[in-house]
Amino acid sequence: MTTASPRSDRDARDVVRFYLLDHRTPLGKAIDVALLGLNLLFVAVFVAETYSLPARVDATLRDLEAAIALVFLAEYVLRLYGARNRVAEFFNGYTLVDLLSILPTLAVLALPVPVAVNVGFLRALRVIRVLRFYRFTRDAEFFFGTVSDNALRTTKLLLTVLVLFFVSAGLFYSVEHRTNPGVATFGDAFYYTVVTLSTVGFGDITPATAAGRWVTVATILAGIIVIPWQAGKIVREWAHREKVNVTCPSCGLSHHDRDASHCKSCGHVIYQEFDSRG
Repeated sequence: MTTASPRSDRDARDVVRFYLLDHRTPLGKAIDVALLGLNLLFVAVFVAETYSLPARVDATLRDLEAAIALVFLAEYVLRLYGARNRVAEFFNGYTLVDLLSILPTLAVLALPVPVAVNVGFLRALRVIRVLRFYRFTRDAEFFFGTVSDNALRTTKLLLTVLVLFFVSAGLFYSVEHRTNPGVATFGDAFYYTVVTLSTVGFGDITPATAAGRWVTVATILAGIIVIPWQAGKIVREWAHREKVNVTCPSCGLSHHDRDASHCKSCGHVIYQEFDSRG
């Protein structure tokens, strides 16, 4: 019986890691597009299941959810297999989100029916899968090409707002829909989240549980902290878009005016080529 050599195993892991991170080759692009589409579908199935649907449609959605969860489980295992440092990869924030988003579905599939019924409400945690979209914005290179730094920051800001809305609405729905008559669907929870974060506060939907109130508090705090932080990065970049990224050799100050000949901080001469034609 032959066994795989350490070298061949390392080569296989390098290939797996390459294609899970690659944005340029046809296979790498196909994997990117497929995972992006499955993420969107996984979240869409969760939203659809919160509405009253015919039994046949509901069963189809559950089967689809299970199939997608198994694909994500395979991806999760492959990411751990291909990682250079498996412990670091396991504790990576994106990887933990990947696991947490599919565990409730896998638990429902694996556990006996009476137990599965009791833990089924945890399937609402699938909505945290939207956090997975941040993995696609780690760098400026996408399957369709490379975007500018400003475009990437703007994308992250928009994604932050959408993620905050969806995760907050999903968590609020999961803790409120069993006891709160005003939260029958994900749409109700999403409406409440938008109204709350926009400080309109109509008062037609209010938390009925302690968990719902804590989710609301966490949502407001996250909105106050995270969104201005992301927006501040964009404003700072726009404010410096007319600057030249030249570092003073004397004091280390960077980003000088285009026509600067001396450092504004220490007065050291910094040569910059400047076109007098403007």
